[in-house]
Amino acid sequence: MDKNIENVIEVKDLYFSYTKTPFLKGINFTVNKGEIFGFLGPSGAGKSTLQKVLTGLCTNYEGTARILGVDSNKHGKDFYEKIGVDFEFPSLFEKLTARENLDYFASLYSGETRDVDELLKEVGLYEHADKKVSDFSKGMKSRLNFIKSLVHNPEILFLDEPTSGLDPNNAKIMKDMIMKEREKGKTIIITTHNMQDATELCDRVVFIVDGQMKALDTPHNFIMKRGAAKVTYSYMENGKEQSSTSVLSELSNDMLLKELIAENRIIAIHSAEPTLSDIFMELTGAQLD
Repeated sequence: MDKNIENVIEVKDLYFSYTKTPFLKGINFTVNKGEIFGFLGPSGAGKSTLQKVLTGLCTNYEGTARILGVDSNKHGKDFYEKIGVDFEFPSLFEKLTARENLDYFASLYSGETRDVDELLKEVGLYEHADKKVSDFSKGMKSRLNFIKSLVHNPEILFLDEPTSGLDPNNAKIMKDMIMKEREKGKTIIITTHNMQDATELCDRVVFIVDGQMKALDTPHNFIMKRGAAKVTYSYMENGKEQSSTSVLSELSNDMLLKELIAENRIIAIHSAEPTLSDIFMELTGAQLD
């Protein structure tokens, strides 16, 4: 990639339509090298369509969608040497084994590819390497599809619902691998309606509803700006359990809490802050699936 390119991805006044009615409307954002950037929103919001524009699958857009310094609808075949795409629904050859699938897809690229066995080990599929994909579970196919997007060592990863259908253990493996790719300097675009994944993984997120951007910021800033962290505590009063809540920043002014602590009457205490899902619904009025 050209070192003079400040933004790996630059989108400005982007409009796209499948029919005469605009589907994506006035999208604006940039993504830096080495950043994990999230498209968040409910199903049908336009997240996957935006990915298709960026990956060159939808080219009849208006405005700017520039990837690695070139308009998305003007990229040549070498563009696909630089990006890896993991769609939500796996695109694999069912009659081939896991290893045969990876070897085949690796053969399509001209550059140096990654060690197939190492990738299989990382996602816990090495012992199933010679099993036909038709015998794989949905979660196994998802993991195989993910490492397929890594096999040619791309600069940019486009991941669509990367943990969908995975149990907690395999979802963690997937998220750990995503963070490792980021540490290598990869730029990663994640499309999801899973707000927990977005909070854990993304440097910045954009809320998309009905084809429009509603807000863009870091998960931390969203949480801090939209609602102060609170402390809730429980205590006994006249033989009954009572509870009270204070804003964390005003905790030193809570005289009741001071008294209860001095008298060792606190039964339980915990802090809480709004989740990214809470904030999404507050800002957009939309319900996540």
